[in-house]
Amino acid sequence: MICASADLSNSDKTDGFLKHTKNMVKGDFSGAFFQAGVSEFTMACCCMGMALHGGVIPACGTFFVFSDYMKPAVRMAALMELPVKFIWTHDSFRVGEDGPTHEPVEQEAQIRLMEKLRNHKGKNSMLVLRPADSYETTYAWKLAMENTTTPTGLIFSRQNIKTLPAGNDYSQAARGAYVVAGSDEEFDVILLASGSEVSTLVAGAGLLRADGIKCRIVSVPSEGLFRSQSKAYQRSILPGNRRKFGLTVGLPVTLEGLTGSNGKVWGLNSFGFSAPYKVLDEKLGFTAENVYNQVKSMLK
Repeated sequence: MICASADLSNSDKTDGFLKHTKNMVKGDFSGAFFQAGVSEFTMACCCMGMALHGGVIPACGTFFVFSDYMKPAVRMAALMELPVKFIWTHDSFRVGEDGPTHEPVEQEAQIRLMEKLRNHKGKNSMLVLRPADSYETTYAWKLAMENTTTPTGLIFSRQNIKTLPAGNDYSQAARGAYVVAGSDEEFDVILLASGSEVSTLVAGAGLLRADGIKCRIVSVPSEGLFRSQSKAYQRSILPGNRRKFGLTVGLPVTLEGLTGSNGKVWGLNSFGFSAPYKVLDEKLGFTAENVYNQVKSMLK
């Protein structure tokens, strides 16, 4: 494997790989880390070249908001069926004090369109995964490494995330969406999300249950993988006769295809703001209390 970073290895944590190797430098290519500098598009193109050459697994990391600079290369990697691993961190307004220039909002909706676009072999042109905690991340990385026919996008948070309930079967992440452990067998509402929002739904479900509302919680790391499952499986996870509430730090449209016309999505409809992320969580409604309030309102 050769890993690259756009001058952010300490922040995007690709330096974890660097600690086991050294930087490539002029005259010495014995290392396996490529410091690309502030040049996300060039970095992505270099990784595509490595994939075309063969013999290595190329991966590159940067902040998710800078995926904008990489889009032409990502599209070409999808068209050319190149298994580059794109690692995007700092996935939301929780970048905080860096402000709206560094806070992705519409980027997830944009990149997930590549899951819906087919390549010339009739397969999803890209695998996009946004895991809910560190354990789901392990399975997401496994899926990325096993994916040798298309690029993979891995979308990660900046902040720490609470682990999902004990007994969760993370292997089900391979099906794109699954029922989180601790969900009620009989339920009044389905709560669905990807990434860090799943743990917020778990906390919100606790408040709803205390008020007599039973909940199914669904983690959706990859809508593309989920849509590739049988219709029977899709209905078993998201039955059409149940109300659905989605939570996303991106545009609401990111989840509206899953919640349906009789569901509701709480998302972000504007650029972000400069403030500590916990303050923004409260101000923007990404709390267990707001999940409770929104679901109660929807079920009236």
